[in-house]
Amino acid sequence: MGRRSRVAEILTAVLLLALSAACGSRLPESDFEHADRTTPPRDSGPLRVGIITSATSPVGGSAFTGPRDGARAWFDRLNARGGIDGRRVEVRECDDGGSGIGDNECVHKLVEEDKVVALVATTVLDYAGASRVSRARVPDIGGQPIGSAYDTYPHLYGIYGSLAPRDGTTGWDGELYGGTEVYRYFKREHGARTAAVVSYNQSASAAYARLVERGLRAEGYKVVTEQVDFALPNFRAVAADLKEQGADLVFDAIDGHGNAQLCQAMDQVGAHVTAKVTNVQNWTSTVPEDYKDAPRCRNALWATGSSRNYEDTGEAAVREFREATKGLKTHSQWQLEGWAAARWFTDAAKSCARTGITRACVDAFMNRSEGYTAAGLLLPVEFARLPEPPQTRRTCLSVARWQDGRGWVGQGDMNRTCFTVPQLAYSP
Repeated sequence: MGRRSRVAEILTAVLLLALSAACGSRLPESDFEHADRTTPPRDSGPLRVGIITSATSPVGGSAFTGPRDGARAWFDRLNARGGIDGRRVEVRECDDGGSGIGDNECVHKLVEEDKVVALVATTVLDYAGASRVSRARVPDIGGQPIGSAYDTYPHLYGIYGSLAPRDGTTGWDGELYGGTEVYRYFKREHGARTAAVVSYNQSASAAYARLVERGLRAEGYKVVTEQVDFALPNFRAVAADLKEQGADLVFDAIDGHGNAQLCQAMDQVGAHVTAKVTNVQNWTSTVPEDYKDAPRCRNALWATGSSRNYEDTGEAAVREFREATKGLKTHSQWQLEGWAAARWFTDAAKSCARTGITRACVDAFMNRSEGYTAAGLLLPVEFARLPEPPQTRRTCLSVARWQDGRGWVGQGDMNRTCFTVPQLAYSP
C-alpha cells in the first residue's frame, strides 16, 4: 500500500471512529412544507434509489463497498418478492472515486438527472455534495458518518442517528460530542486500568489519538501514548514498551496495514493484552488473512459498534441477512448496516404507498424515525435536534471478540450493555 493510500485510510478511520460516537437531530414538520407533498397519481413504474460509494479511491477498492453490497442484497431480495406495493426498486449506483468533484458529479447524476426518490447507504470519503442533497430535500438514509455531513444538514439521516440541530452548521457551533462508553465497558466488565494509544506522527492520526486519550483519562485510566514515524514505523519498539508498561488495552489511530504490523510485533515480543480494540470498519471476516502472522494478538481483537453482530445468526434478522448474502466472498458489519439502511428506506416507502411514494413523504417518515431498529439490527436510532449539546448520555454498545474457529463472538446483549457517560466535545 502506497503512502498516499495510507494517508487517506488514516484520515478515513479517524473520521469514522470519531463521528460514529457523535450525536444528532430532528426538524419540525413545517420544514417539509413543499410542493412535493401533494399527492401524485398512482404510479406502477419502478422506484429509483441511489447509492453513492467511493468504490475506487486512494484508500483502495474494497474499503467503502460493504454498505453498498449489503443494501444491494436487500433490494435484490425485495424485488424477488414483488418490490414495494408491486413496484420494483431500481438501484442506480455511482462511484465518486473518493473525490469531492466526483461526489458532486454523482449527486448531480442521481438527484437531478435520475430523480431518485432517496439515497441509501451513502459511504464516501468526501461528501462534498451533501449540501446539494439537502437543498433538493432528498432523504439520504442510513449513510456512514465519514465526516460531519450527517451532523450538519437536514434531510440527511446517518445510520447511527444524530442529536445535533442539523441546521446547516456542524454540531453545536462547529463542535461535535462523543461518549466514553467503550472505555467504561472495558473498565467495568474486564477490570482494565492501563490503556495504550498508538498513533502516527501525522496530523489526523495524532488528533484522533488525543481524543481517545481524553476519553480514557475521563474514565480514570492510566494512559500510555505511543507515536511512530509514519514513513518508517518501529512497531517492535512500541510493542516492547506496551509490554513494559503493562497495558491492558490497546487503542489506535493507525491504518489497517499498521495494525497488522503492530499485532505481529506484539506477538514477537510477548506483549499480551486483554483487548486490542478496533472499530466497526474492521469488523470483518477477513481477520485471519489480515492478521495471519499474529495469532495471539488476533485472538485479542475486540470490536465495538451500534449494530448487531453479523455473526449472531441466533437472531432472525441476522439469519435473513446472512442467507441473502451467502454468495459474497466476505462478510462485514458494514454490509449488515447497508442492509439495515435499505430496510429503513423500504419501511419508509411502504408507509407512503397509499398516498404516493415521494421524496417528501419518505423524508417525513425518516424525520419521525425515533427508536428505529431495522427489526433489531440497530440500536434504537434517535434524531432529537437538541438546542444544546448533552453533558451526559445513556449509550448502549454492541461488542464482539474474535476467536479463531468461531469468528466474531458477541459479548452480551447490545440493548443491555449500556452506560451513562460524559459527552466530550471535539472539532471535526
